[in-house]
Amino acid sequence: QNKTQLEVIKKYVEIKCQKDYLSPASGFQSLQFRLLENKIGVPQSLRVPYNRRHYRDNFKGEDYELLLKSEQEPTLLQLVEAWLERTPGLEAEGFDFWGQFEVNILKGLEEEFAIVQAKPESEEKEDLLSEFQKQKDILLSLFDEKRHEHLLSKGERRLSYKALKGALMIYFYREEPRFQVPFQLLTSLMDIDVLMTKWRYNHVCMVHRMIGSKAGTGGSSGYQYLRSTVSDRYKVFVDLFNLSTFLVPRHWIPKMNPTIHKFLYTAEYCDSSYFSSDDSD
Repeated sequence: QNKTQLEVIKKYVEIKCQKDYLSPASGFQSLQFRLLENKIGVPQSLRVPYNRRHYRDNFKGEDYELLLKSEQEPTLLQLVEAWLERTPGLEAEGFDFWGQFEVNILKGLEEEFAIVQAKPESEEKEDLLSEFQKQKDILLSLFDEKRHEHLLSKGERRLSYKALKGALMIYFYREEPRFQVPFQLLTSLMDIDVLMTKWRYNHVCMVHRMIGSKAGTGGSSGYQYLRSTVSDRYKVFVDLFNLSTFLVPRHWIPKMNPTIHKFLYTAEYCDSSYFSSDDSD
């Protein structure tokens, strides 16, 4: 139904005649949409400024209090982060996925470099060495916690370092029964971001078609403002989209020892929240 309504509005060309009746109403003032953004976990620091004012300043009374409360409550992102941090197999004294993964990455990179170096000197070899160096920098950056914290402070990453480890472990072992449901959950979280982005983009196109580059009814810069919101700044689970950046050959992924493999196949432990990271051994 919403899609049908949007299609109707999108084709309405006499918006100028109705603008006085609509003003100062604006999509920016949608309480429901702002609450949804806050509940999912859109970072306040990454919001595009609206006429140099905080987005909350456009609301008053009970609506303002609801928004303030929603900012103080746990977000979906925070809950997912805490859940990922409990992923069994990250413990250094247990399976130690991260430690083994780093060793395998270093060994694999050495082997890849040797293969490229063995090739005869040519332009192709130079290209391969250049690509190898780029891939090496990307993979080794995974094990630089300080760099991760720096990217976190800039808003380029959202999850904690430990949560990112958990997400990668689920991603690599997604075919294991223990991680199939968690992987489906991560996929669904990305779907939320995709649908939110589609909605923003459709809204941008509709506004551009109806009022061009004129100011919006709520006093915003209209199309220009809306276009700036269709970006990774508003993607809550952007780290999950970026997991494929760290794809490696399957034999680089640590093999599970019999103990952890048996543990992951045990049906009673299928709930990932059953154990914390401290007692999952």
